This record gives sequence, structure tokens and C-alpha cells, in this order.
Amino acid sequence: MKVGWVLFRKEMLEHIRNYKVIWMPIVFILFGLTEPLTAYYLPEILQSVGDLPEGTVISIPSPSSGEVLLSILSQFSTFGVLVIVLGFMGTVAGERKNRHAVLVLVKPVPYTSYIYSKWSSALLLVWVSYSLGLLAGLYYINLLFGAIDFQIFVQGYLVYGLWLTFIMTLVIFFSSLVQTPGLAAFYTIGSTMLITFLSGSLTKTLKWSPGQLTNYVNDLILKERWAENLTGTIFLTLAICLTILFITPILSRNKELN
Repeated sequence: MKVGWVLFRKEMLEHIRNYKVIWMPIVFILFGLTEPLTAYYLPEILQSVGDLPEGTVISIPSPSSGEVLLSILSQFSTFGVLVIVLGFMGTVAGERKNRHAVLVLVKPVPYTSYIYSKWSSALLLVWVSYSLGLLAGLYYINLLFGAIDFQIFVQGYLVYGLWLTFIMTLVIFFSSLVQTPGLAAFYTIGSTMLITFLSGSLTKTLKWSPGQLTNYVNDLILKERWAENLTGTIFLTLAICLTILFITPILSRNKELN
């Protein structure tokens, strides 16, 4: 436990030194601010930049608060996920490539402590960035479009956060298996796209797939209802994350020995 805490502090210090604790929250905050402001001022933007005949009036129905919130989560699902993958793809692979991992692991440091310290520090930064971005968006949603039911917001926040946790776990998993950060990013993005595609195509067969979490969040926010299979999906996603975390140190150790 003491070794793990020391390694966790080391990882957090590394995030501070490479400014991840600054730029990653800023990126998520910008995503959170952009959507509600763009949705609210879209008619004025089109009116000012569009080459329209004089006297043309643009009338666009104002989206609901839930729709704007989902548009923020949609940005997180594309650009936010990309930021997470690119930000942490070299967490293990980069150190293995630079031989920094050897300097740590030659000491009496368990592979479990080494991997879990990286996962927990990265996950903490992701959740802080995600929370700040969503709260920034929520402030302007309440200001410009009206309030969102607090219970629904919290449920959506936690469920979507689980999806980001799943992706973060995949990043660490693939980063611990390959020699280069680029391959870790490629495998993570490819796996995420495949899971999302299959979950959207085989909705009945893969009703408990982690890729369904984003769809269930849509139902939760727009229809304000807890989907029938959402509870099972949450438990299965948690089980998959725990399984990946269990096997990652084992596979990483075998990779290092080989």
C-alpha cells in the first residue's frame, strides 16, 4: 500500500510537470462551454456570417436543456475521448520505450502497484476534467435554457463517467502491452469504435454491452427514465473493468520478462 501511494504521488507530480493538470481540464471546460453558447447564439451567428438576402429572418427552434446537455456529452464522446487517449497512450508504453520503466521495476516494486498507480492517477485527472467541463456546461444550460432535474443530471453524469472509466481502462491496458504509444492509441480507438458499432447494430444481443451506456444516457436525460437494461450494463462494465485491471499487471509483467 505504501509503495502504491508513493507511485501514485509520483504519477500526479508527473502530470503537474507535463501540464496535464492544466490543459486537460481546460479542454473539457471549453467543450462544455462551447455547446450551450453555440446553440443559444446560433441564429445570430448564421445571420452575421451567412450570405443571405437583406431582411431574411432565421428562425431556429430553441433546443431543450436535455438536448444541449447531450450535445456536450457528444463532444466528450468524440474529441474528449481523443484527448484522453492521446494524453495517456504513453503511460506505460512510453516509459517502456524510453527504458524508464526498468529503472522503477528493478526496485522491489510490484507490477500491480506500478500499473494501478498509473491507472488511478490518470482516472482521477479524467474525472476532474470531465466534472469541470460538465459543470461549466451545466451553468450555461441553466442560465440560457432552463434548469435540468438534479437527480437526472447526477445519474447521467455517473453513467457517462463510467463509459470514460472504461475507455481509460482500455488505454492503460493497451499501453501496457505494446512498445509504442501510437499502437496503444490505435488499439484503444479501434476497440472503442468496434464496441460502439456492434452495440448500435446488435442492440438486442448486446443490450448489456458497455457501448450501450451512451444510448442509455440519452434515454435517461431526454425521457427521464432508467432503461430496463441499464443496471445490468453498469454491473457488466464494472466487471469488465475489474477483469482488465486484474490481468493487466500479469500480462505487462510477462511482456517485460519476454
